[in-house]
Amino acid sequence: MKILIIGGGNMGLTYARSFARTHVTSRLDLRLLARSPERVPVLAAHEVGTVWGTPQECVPGADILILAVKPQDSAELFDTLKGLVQPQQLVLSIMAGVRIATIREALGTPKVIRAMPNLPAQIGMGMTAFTGTDEVTRAELVQVQNLLSTTGKTVYVEQESAIDASTAISGSGPAYVYYCMGALMDAAAHMGFSPAEAELLVSQTFRGAVELYSQSGLSCQDWIAKVASKGGTTEAALRAFGAGAVREGLMAGAGAARDRAEELGK
Repeated sequence: MKILIIGGGNMGLTYARSFARTHVTSRLDLRLLARSPERVPVLAAHEVGTVWGTPQECVPGADILILAVKPQDSAELFDTLKGLVQPQQLVLSIMAGVRIATIREALGTPKVIRAMPNLPAQIGMGMTAFTGTDEVTRAELVQVQNLLSTTGKTVYVEQESAIDASTAISGSGPAYVYYCMGALMDAAAHMGFSPAEAELLVSQTFRGAVELYSQSGLSCQDWIAKVASKGGTTEAALRAFGAGAVREGLMAGAGAARDRAEELGK
């Protein structure tokens, strides 16, 4: 399986390293296309595969093309690839907001899979939703899922609209977590802790809470009930969250992110 990753930014290199580490393909069959010839030695220094500077030499021989450039650069990318992509090649796009129909029309290819990874993919803890066109076979879907799973967990969705929803939940989700962590760190600082102490208190609390949840079959509400004794400190905090509509605010934020993802796709 010859894989060509187009784009040598954070996500492109993340996938290249993951593929090399998990041996889903050999280094000889893993290729990267730099955006310019000047970037070739920079990418080659990472030693994760063969690096090319021009598409004419590497696109035709690839089985899977992974489009890993920024969405604002997609038009330029399509111009570069025009006439080079063949109908039998599988195109996997991780460009946020760029619709399958846009990719099909621009490249003239029927086999397109669109995926939405998130930032923790960089450490093998990512969450990626993906979907594909009808022309993509079941075997090819499994093949791509195996590739995406090298960076964490995956979920296949039937409708492309669910990709926008996953963007709002898992794609943008890490920022929501950091937002909550930052608020608690500020609270700790106001209570007299040093910045280092506040960071340790909050980061370890989040890490431990998520690990507890992951190792159990309990719901979030179950765990809240275990922490919050009647008339205690946690109950007082939860009552304040309710008065401040914190839950509703987070849900509204996720909804706004989904709406924006849909707008960008148009």
